[in-house]
Amino acid sequence: MTTLERTGEILPPPMNEQDLEMARAAQRCIMAALDHSRAASIMVTNDEGDQPAVQVPPQALRVIAQVLGAMSERRPIMLMPSKQEVSTVEAANFLNVSRPFVIKEIEQGRLPHRLVGTHRRIAIDDLMQYAQTMRANQKSALQRMADDAHELGLDY
Repeated sequence: MTTLERTGEILPPPMNEQDLEMARAAQRCIMAALDHSRAASIMVTNDEGDQPAVQVPPQALRVIAQVLGAMSERRPIMLMPSKQEVSTVEAANFLNVSRPFVIKEIEQGRLPHRLVGTHRRIAIDDLMQYAQTMRANQKSALQRMADDAHELGLDY
């Protein structure tokens, strides 16, 4: 099993401008239906014109809409079970940091983990929480820098 199969990452196929616009329109339609009704089904049409009704929970429709939005913006998509664990290398790739940085954060107690033999494993839920905290800290630091620049009259 490859890392790609294990993590559930989906690489969207190459899309032309017509496909991108179709994905954007589908996302808007799904979200509008969810906002104005209790949509529980969608209609799928194949090339022969058959139209089987497909029952889909509203939560799943929201996920589908989010996937369509990401596809229309050419952003990568990754689906992963919440109970999934990742290695320090995979965590570093997710956070866009180095592996030694992840290990330092683990050793300082800022990133929860568990040992499997001698290997560290990080729960995806913990990694997501850490990433949110990291982003909040970055925004706070940038705001402090902007405030300091304003106080010193260094506004642009």
